[in-house]
Amino acid sequence: MRRKKALKNVISSMILQIITIVCGFIIPKLIIQKYGSNVNGLITSITQFLGYIALLESGFGPVVKSLLYKPIAQKDTIEIENILKATEKFFRKIASIFIIYIVFLCVMYPFLLNGEFDSMYTISLLIIISISTFAEYFFGMTYRLFLHAEQQSYIVSCIQAITTILNAFLTILLIRFGANIHVVKMISTIIFIFRPILQNIYVKKKYKINLKNAKNDFIIKKKWDGLAQHIAAVIHDKTDVVVLTVFASVTYVSVYSIYSLVIRGVKNFIISIASAMEATFGDMIAKKEYENLNQKFSMYEYIYISICTLFFSCTSILIIPFVKVYTIGINDANYIYPIFAIILVTAEFFDTLKSPYSLITYGAGHFKETQKGAWLECFINLLLSIIMVFRFGLIGVAIGTVVAVFIRMLEFMYHSAKYILNRKVSKSYFRFFIALIQYFSLIFFAKFVGQEGNLNYISWIIYSFKIFILSAMFIISINSIVYKKDVVVVFELLKKRKSEKNANNN
Repeated sequence: MRRKKALKNVISSMILQIITIVCGFIIPKLIIQKYGSNVNGLITSITQFLGYIALLESGFGPVVKSLLYKPIAQKDTIEIENILKATEKFFRKIASIFIIYIVFLCVMYPFLLNGEFDSMYTISLLIIISISTFAEYFFGMTYRLFLHAEQQSYIVSCIQAITTILNAFLTILLIRFGANIHVVKMISTIIFIFRPILQNIYVKKKYKINLKNAKNDFIIKKKWDGLAQHIAAVIHDKTDVVVLTVFASVTYVSVYSIYSLVIRGVKNFIISIASAMEATFGDMIAKKEYENLNQKFSMYEYIYISICTLFFSCTSILIIPFVKVYTIGINDANYIYPIFAIILVTAEFFDTLKSPYSLITYGAGHFKETQKGAWLECFINLLLSIIMVFRFGLIGVAIGTVVAVFIRMLEFMYHSAKYILNRKVSKSYFRFFIALIQYFSLIFFAKFVGQEGNLNYISWIIYSFKIFILSAMFIISINSIVYKKDVVVVFELLKKRKSEKNANNN
């Protein structure tokens, strides 16, 4: 059962990320072509500023999930309802505060743009975009956390996939017919409001959850323990765009958003695999299956790092050629920044590599134990980004990010090895070192693999296929030597699964 749920979660999450990436490439380009780079930058900037309301979550979500694993495993409905009731009250308070935050942004945000847009144009767009975020906190956040803890995250993925496709279809249609950007974003908002509502209805109907019977005075213990980790995550996601908005311009934000779109697409695709396994590891910890946890995690770690290295090395090589093709016909801003691209891809490579270690740490409820590293990451990211943006612009904010996430990644590797898996931390560090050598070696050798043909999507796809195959061969060759035992275990497991499947079919 656990394996089937994990498989469903992984597959659905991967499909969702593919849909999100494809739709994410189509819509921004249409917006840039129709309304300009500055409008695309404005939308990205508003979205990031609205995202700072997530600071009020104070890391509550991961704490709630870690608390739900045990009662779900024990089928303790009363405890589940008590936790969900307290969670709903918390998120609805955030929704109320969010309204005050919107009023504050309506007053202050137009002044940050230095007159690039009319105040009413900016404020109305800000309000429209904010509505779906409010709905998420008020209606759906509680039940989304429950579905993740219940190992039913594929339900969330299906709802998000359907609404993403519908939004893309209507957005393309509206832009083609010349609709105002405010109308386009309003339709998107209406569609996205259905996400939390559907999650709410599904959980209550499927699991017969009735929060009216739950305690009103139930207290979530350790609810502040995830604060530092959460602030670090929000700053990592939002700081670069906010720093560029305040100290540079929304045109730079548009440039940043295109690179981020590609890199985050790759990152989210890979992390969807890790996230789908979070509840599985959490269930093992709740049932104290530590030997099984260590064995499964070791094999999973090897596969995950190999996938990360392959995809991010290819991204570093292919991102500039892609942006050149993607921005053909867009002449209102320069989108080609090779050094910035490499640094930003490397930063997200490090951040993605830490995912298995952070997930298993959160699954064990070790929030307070790792908060010093989170505060350090926040401080370094903010300080370096603000200092260096004046001198290096886009490159400056990327440097701040890469230094901060590198330190945080090493901390998670150390903590998970010493306090959860009870193994030598040198094993994780060694795997990272090998991945780093493979990553930079592939970037270097790619210089000798030229792109053929004219600059278009077809030639880029052919070049990408060539780079991907060569990179995969290189990584598999190195891994078969360095990780010979792991490779044998993986092949034996696949052979065993195949035999079991054939036996079941017979």
